[in-house]
Amino acid sequence: MESTELESRARSLIDATLVWDNHACMPLRPLDPGFLPQLERHRRAGFDVVMLNVGFGDQGIEEHMRMVAALRHWIAGHPEQYLLLERVADAEEARRSDRLAVGLDIEGANAIGDQLSLIQIYRQLGVRWMAMAYNRNNRVGGGCQDDEDPGLSDFGRAVVREMERVGMAVCVSHTGHRTARDVLGYARRPVIFSHSNCAALRAHPRNIPDALIRDCAATGGLVGINGVGIFLGANDIASETYARHIDHVVQLVGPRHVNIALDYVFDRQELDEYMEKMKHTFPAGLGYELGGRFVAPEQLTEIVATLLRWGYDETSLIAILGGNMMRVMSELEEGTKQ
Repeated sequence: MESTELESRARSLIDATLVWDNHACMPLRPLDPGFLPQLERHRRAGFDVVMLNVGFGDQGIEEHMRMVAALRHWIAGHPEQYLLLERVADAEEARRSDRLAVGLDIEGANAIGDQLSLIQIYRQLGVRWMAMAYNRNNRVGGGCQDDEDPGLSDFGRAVVREMERVGMAVCVSHTGHRTARDVLGYARRPVIFSHSNCAALRAHPRNIPDALIRDCAATGGLVGINGVGIFLGANDIASETYARHIDHVVQLVGPRHVNIALDYVFDRQELDEYMEKMKHTFPAGLGYELGGRFVAPEQLTEIVATLLRWGYDETSLIAILGGNMMRVMSELEEGTKQ
């Protein structure tokens, strides 16, 4: 089949189904909304939902709360184009009304400090998932780039239980492998690797081995494939390379346990400045010195066309594009009603 015909089929499928990007990064500047109109790129590419982080790493409670407030305020001020993803039903409403639903996420449990009660507040404000760590160890457990991962702490177990209680997805991206295994064994509800790639295809501390992918699927959870070049390959952002990471998960655990999470960074200058400031936290030899290259939202059609060329059927693609996220988030949301 010709590539033009495949891309036409891909575009028709994208237009006919709900599409969810589970992680993207806008500038974390609460007084500067200048980049936010670029979310239109996601909508034009065919996405119905995009998740934005409100903080990461060592940032504290105030920094996270200020970004939550800023994003909620901006979204509320643009109701014809966007709506806040507060309930799973908002994803379908966004699709029906030709808008983009915007959800919130947190990269690393430093966002709650030592205060469990903040988890429910974040969830009420629109945070749908929180990662246990961001590369480095914290109160909850180990990060994927610290020398020694201590595993899930007692406080971390309390965090997992509280997140499950309020219907927030527990994420183990950026988390050390020992802590991730502990979480996967301890959780009672689906766990997600919100944006992690396959170590079998690209050896890197941020990527995850097949055993963890299988353990995640066993919880009913998902592995979201990110579009960061140094995690996909040698700073490779080709659509086919991205699709190979999707396919690897599918071959291991089936199409019900993988989704899209591009991790697209809109403000490259902010990223470069952060990498320079924090270079002591990014070990040499892992590709960080190459600079950030990312699979763009506009590559969605080409990614789907690649999977069609490899023989993926529409049922599997509908699941990967958004159905899997809807299933897991619906299960978490329903669990809060019991």
